[in-house]
Amino acid sequence: MRPTDFSMHLTDFLSDYLPIQKNVSRNTIKSYRDTFKLLILFYEREEGIPAEKLTMKKLSSELIERFLNWLETERKSSISTRNLRLTAIHSFFRYAQSESPESLYHYQKVLAIPVKKKRQAVVEHLSPEGIKILLEQPDKTTAQGRRDLTLMSLMYDSGARVQEIIDLTVKDFVPGSNPVLILTGKGNKTRRVPIMKNTAVLVEKYISENRLDLAHKASHPLFTNKQHNKLTKEGVAYVINKYAVIAHESSEKVPEKVRCHMLRHSKAVHLLQAGVNLIYIRDFLGHSDIKTTELYARADAELKRKALENAYPDLVDSNLPDWSKNSNLMEWLSEL
Repeated sequence: MRPTDFSMHLTDFLSDYLPIQKNVSRNTIKSYRDTFKLLILFYEREEGIPAEKLTMKKLSSELIERFLNWLETERKSSISTRNLRLTAIHSFFRYAQSESPESLYHYQKVLAIPVKKKRQAVVEHLSPEGIKILLEQPDKTTAQGRRDLTLMSLMYDSGARVQEIIDLTVKDFVPGSNPVLILTGKGNKTRRVPIMKNTAVLVEKYISENRLDLAHKASHPLFTNKQHNKLTKEGVAYVINKYAVIAHESSEKVPEKVRCHMLRHSKAVHLLQAGVNLIYIRDFLGHSDIKTTELYARADAELKRKALENAYPDLVDSNLPDWSKNSNLMEWLSEL
């Protein structure tokens, strides 16, 4: 059986265009790959079209939209995940139209599928007191407790994404009078993040205790599990939520469910509340667009508004006359 144009385009897209021509990160490639695994699954289950018979012509805009709706209804994917899958499909079709310009109109109909609007998400974060309580939970008398404390402290202090934390190697921590952490973020972009000295001391002790300061371990993962393999996102999530459950039992300042990104969000909000410039916070977090960072400014403004509402009494009398019952005023307004 001859390979289809879809199989050829997809193979080149994932194995050559993204990693070599665009220099996209491995995580992005994996995310795009997973999108097309789901797309192929949808066509096989819902449309009765096996992967070997799937062509570019059959990837119509109508069927792509049905696939996106299937993700939401059958797979229970969020709007954010739906839009992420659509981004991968758009990227693929932009590549395909340059390879097969004779099908430009067909491809551009798919590219015209809009992302779905969603309600602006609330920035989930902990207060400084909540962070302090969370970090008090690990048992510092055990090796695992010390690892978990170092992990969570470094995640908060650096504002790192969970993927950036699990990708850390020993050499990415630079000790000294001004300790820094070298993080590799989206698009393989690296940034140097300053670390507080208390956190740096924790990391230095952790490295020494686990004998990671040996020369041949410079490229070794900084954080590993019991099998000495690099931690996974699920492993980090388990560690954080384990201590969140314990902390929640003694204080309402820590919610029962603490997600990995909440430590990053907390750091950003706390920097903003401390008066740090938004541009610096953008660079600190590794955002490519200041609009992403502005989410924290809006969250901080909402916190201030609620604080003001709680701090001051209602100075406006609620028993004001109903202006809509003033017939002369209503008549005048209607004649404008």
